[in-house]
Amino acid sequence: MRILVISDIHANYTALEAVLKDAGAVDETWCLGDLVGYGPDPNAVIEEVRDIANLTCLLGNHDVAVIGKIPFEAFNGDARRTLEYHEKVLTADNMNFLRSLPSNLKVREDASLVHGSPRDSVWEYILNTLSARLNFDHFTTPWCMVGHSHLQCMFRLDERTDRVTLEPVRAGDRVQLKPRLIMNPGSVGQPRDRDPRAAYAIYDSTEKIWEPRRAAYDIPEVQKRIREVGLPEKHAIRIAEGW
Repeated sequence: MRILVISDIHANYTALEAVLKDAGAVDETWCLGDLVGYGPDPNAVIEEVRDIANLTCLLGNHDVAVIGKIPFEAFNGDARRTLEYHEKVLTADNMNFLRSLPSNLKVREDASLVHGSPRDSVWEYILNTLSARLNFDHFTTPWCMVGHSHLQCMFRLDERTDRVTLEPVRAGDRVQLKPRLIMNPGSVGQPRDRDPRAAYAIYDSTEKIWEPRRAAYDIPEVQKRIREVGLPEKHAIRIAEGW
């Protein structure tokens, strides 16, 4: 099957639309969480995701917060301001959709799916080989797909030597998967790897191939809407610079 893997949309509807168009027809979509936070379009994003056929969707930490299960005080000031705005404007139906989603690790075929990490599904970032190594002990599938860090990357565990390496990943590469791996599709709505294009991945579950991809979108248009609704200027600046 051809599976679209997305994460960290962060209320950026324009970026999500670009990814869906760029990906083309898929058999399933796996969303690793954080539909809300940072961006100007929480309702449009959730409504678009709700309509996706054959969807598996998890909660991210911003989603968990906006439905009242994490205090806003746990976030920095700019992120908190946006969550407060999203809490005010989200419709009841969209809130109920978020409340219906799981936050814990979910297994689909050969893959474990989680927002943060297998060890801490909501909060932990897998940013380096040390944090990756600690997490390989917390899932049993050949590979695990994570979001949260907004970095399009892949960690490989050599079980013979018990060493983890950060594998080079380039958009458009088709990576033949071999156990064991942790893969991050990157962020749709707010990449942080100095490439501002929307990030995602295509997973071929039959051939066991992972293809990280990027999609360009109209960033100035999103920046304009961030400013129009009075969200922090930092959120507008960073989507243009990819940090």
